Amino acid sequence: MIRFILNNKTITTSEHSGMTLLDFVRYEQRLTGTKIGCREGDCGACTVLVGSLENGAMNYQSITSCISPLGNAHGKHIVTVEGTNLENTLTTSQEAMKDNYATQCGFCTPGFVVALTGFALSNSEKNYSNALDAISGNICRCTGYKAIEKAAHQVVGKLEHKNNLTSLIENGFIPKYFSSILKRLQDLEAKDRNQPKGKYISGGTDLYVQQADHLADNDVHLIAEKDYLKGIVIKNNTCTIGTNSTVSDLWNHSELNTIFPKLKKHLKLVSSEQIRNMASLGGNFVNASPIGDMTIFFLALNSDIGITTENGKDRNIPLKEFYQGYKTYDLKDGELLKDIHFKLPAKNTFFNFEKVCKRTHLDIASVNSALSITLKNDKIEGAHVSIGGVAAIPKYLHNTSAFLTGKSLTSETILEASEVLQNEISPISDVRGTSDYKRLLARQLFFAHFTELFPKKFTLNDLVQHA
Repeated sequence: MIRFILNNKTITTSEHSGMTLLDFVRYEQRLTGTKIGCREGDCGACTVLVGSLENGAMNYQSITSCISPLGNAHGKHIVTVEGTNLENTLTTSQEAMKDNYATQCGFCTPGFVVALTGFALSNSEKNYSNALDAISGNICRCTGYKAIEKAAHQVVGKLEHKNNLTSLIENGFIPKYFSSILKRLQDLEAKDRNQPKGKYISGGTDLYVQQADHLADNDVHLIAEKDYLKGIVIKNNTCTIGTNSTVSDLWNHSELNTIFPKLKKHLKLVSSEQIRNMASLGGNFVNASPIGDMTIFFLALNSDIGITTENGKDRNIPLKEFYQGYKTYDLKDGELLKDIHFKLPAKNTFFNFEKVCKRTHLDIASVNSALSITLKNDKIEGAHVSIGGVAAIPKYLHNTSAFLTGKSLTSETILEASEVLQNEISPISDVRGTSDYKRLLARQLFFAHFTELFPKKFTLNDLVQHA
């Protein structure tokens, strides 16, 4: 049985754990304020909040319910737009949308309201930039986004010094019943369930785009709450990240943000906040997309991956050796990715991630790339270059990395390495661009690494002019 709290109601259901949370909410509970839009996690019309017990407190995040399995709601508090409503008055987020004429046909409005409510409940700093991040996965096709941005700005103004549940209730952000949820979840009998053998699913953000109907009707084995696949540990100069960790887990990790000062800037290019809250790193790796953002990110860190089995026979392999061909990799039946680990960068190591896509947020890359480079007296002691969208697999550039190692950091070295790179890639023409266009992007992103990391030494114009 699946047990959770839906708005102010305790749910016990024997429905198939593989059905989508969206379908359960709309068709089984008749809460039709949560809309069906793209069914790909792309438009945000189906946004709901998921509240989890963490260290004796509630933590709320927004997700897209159209690509989330119902079983992942087990033991959680799920909030739809109906669950944000107050009696006889609008909430602060609803009022902000109304005051700024930020709704027209109204189809997208519930998703925006829920996302803004989630922002109010979140632990993030209550500034305008973070408010825009919170709604970056919500699309409106008729109003014009400026009115919605003004609504977000109004919400931020109302949130000043209101950083706890009581003040949010008193100021009309959420209804009173939220104050009872912590105790009710603690009392809820929602222990780990015995699950049937079936396809392993964590966040489901890729599988449910492709196979939602199939997964709704067949056995699935949900692993999102498996503790041995969770956590970020930094010890003995090594960072180990469980494969159930999400991009948001990286985003919110203070020590990682110290080690990688531009981490949030890089991660902001990865999908939207709703998807960053759901999608697991392990899912990104086994999706094996040639343009997987996090795969490209960790390839440039020269990472290793830990693989485990039910009988406890673990093994480790370099991530750059994991991919064998298009959508194929070194993972046997019964094996799971357990963690990814890499050596912490030295003080003289520099890291950068770049991505080009057709829109800034919630889009897959045409080409993406990452670079880790270690210097000593302007000489390259080590380099790791990765690139996506130019081969059948997420590509670690062995030859380019080896060419850079031992060379002086000069324009000539970068230009020569760019030629090596071009000989190492084999892009094809598809909906994201022609092969020639991708070759151009590969060159430009490679140059961008150096101009971003060493702006006083290199400019993009100079490198392009001499290319």
